[in-house]
Amino acid sequence: MAALSKAHVELSDGINETRKLTESHPSWYSPQTGIYSSKYPSINLPSEPLLDVVSFIFSHKHNGLHALVDSASGLSVPYSKLLPLVKSMAAGLHHLGVKQGDVILILLPNSVCFPIVFLGALSLGAVVTTMNPLSSLLEIKRQFLDCNASLAFAAIGKVDELVNALGGCHVVGVPEALDVNSLSSDDSVFHNLISSDPAMAPRPRIVQQDTAAILYSSGTTGRSKGVMLSHGNFIAMIELFVRFEASLYDYPSSENVYLAVVPMFHVYGLSLFVLGLLSLGGTIVTMKRFNAIEMARSIEKYGVTHLHSVPPILVALTKKAKKGCASSFRSLKQVCCGAAPLSEKSITELVESLPYVDFIQGYGMTESTAVATRGYNTIGAHRYSSAGLLSPNVEAKVVDWVKGAHLPPGSVGELWLRSPGNMKGYLNNIEATMVALDKDGWLHTGDIVYFDQEGYLYVIDRLKEVIKYKGFQIAPADLEAVLMTHHEILDAAVTG
Repeated sequence: MAALSKAHVELSDGINETRKLTESHPSWYSPQTGIYSSKYPSINLPSEPLLDVVSFIFSHKHNGLHALVDSASGLSVPYSKLLPLVKSMAAGLHHLGVKQGDVILILLPNSVCFPIVFLGALSLGAVVTTMNPLSSLLEIKRQFLDCNASLAFAAIGKVDELVNALGGCHVVGVPEALDVNSLSSDDSVFHNLISSDPAMAPRPRIVQQDTAAILYSSGTTGRSKGVMLSHGNFIAMIELFVRFEASLYDYPSSENVYLAVVPMFHVYGLSLFVLGLLSLGGTIVTMKRFNAIEMARSIEKYGVTHLHSVPPILVALTKKAKKGCASSFRSLKQVCCGAAPLSEKSITELVESLPYVDFIQGYGMTESTAVATRGYNTIGAHRYSSAGLLSPNVEAKVVDWVKGAHLPPGSVGELWLRSPGNMKGYLNNIEATMVALDKDGWLHTGDIVYFDQEGYLYVIDRLKEVIKYKGFQIAPADLEAVLMTHHEILDAAVTG
């Protein structure tokens, strides 16, 4: 890391020294404050304090028919039944004794049930924490205890194992698919929950600043920390990211079909498939786990129009297209990539293989509720390697990480963000919160970037030590802690 940092300092100095102080600056950059503003007009966000994200989502009217579809079975949840199911889940949880402020762990792969559980819990005023279902029992127990969870949802086959690991905690088994036409024939705990009388769902007093979710992230350094995201954070994300992007295209969002292969437990998938897209009326086709063959089959079978991906998924899509499957992908309108860097080679091969597809990239963090930059509609601006333009209501700074000075377009430095998506802070960790969020509301991302003269963001490297693996964040300190449990290891250091 020291060698990399030195190289980046030299790169930054080399670029920055070539710029003249008298150079004119674009209107969206202030040389006095160092603030980059969005080129898009600001959006008025809901100002009423008593507002929860679930009510916000369902307040938007649309013509959507099928909300969620299980890719393997074809079983679907229509929009006409989605809100009643969410209310039933809230009523069932209330009957189980879940109250406002309680924390619920969702340990599930992508499924049509995931959004129902998540939204039902939030509408009750509970707080949800999510995890990769492939996490070890040690990791699950640590997060469960850290956020003081009282109930968990997991795959049916993992219930007994989790009950033992979590000290007898109530764990609800969740089916892979859901047949909304035969709920009464199943007497499982889960089906009893979603068969509860929706009229019995309580209506708690929820304000926008109430915590809605605790998602774990390594942040800039150290072990994973609980990122507290509020209802207001999610509302801002829906408006500034999902709904704003949809407004830039001339086709109706309710006709879009999205393939949910990016995990819902990650802020990327959560923001789209569990929250934002449901306000637009599009169809979300869920895949339990990524499989290139099944992905190609689902795109053709369901007429998928939008694919959100991470680099390994995009590379697999390109390989399929190059092997003669391109005709099966004719329904695709947009492919987006995020969560990890994408090579120029991968971009070129995708664009050449699927030239009719609108390819974009985006940048966001768990700590920013996925709000930062997006490529948006690329018609007339094919900056494929860029992470896009600042979203509405988002401000940024590029800061010299050695001298602390703010830097103009074309200069390389650490990205700072300020937006309504910025987290409340880290759970029970004031010190880490103060390092990440300064007194003026700037989120110090730890990522090394620059903006070009048109306002497009390019991510170059990372200051932080976190290891990126297939779009997931792995804290070196977490790996070191695991290694140190071995009786023959005296000390350990992990870098990547």
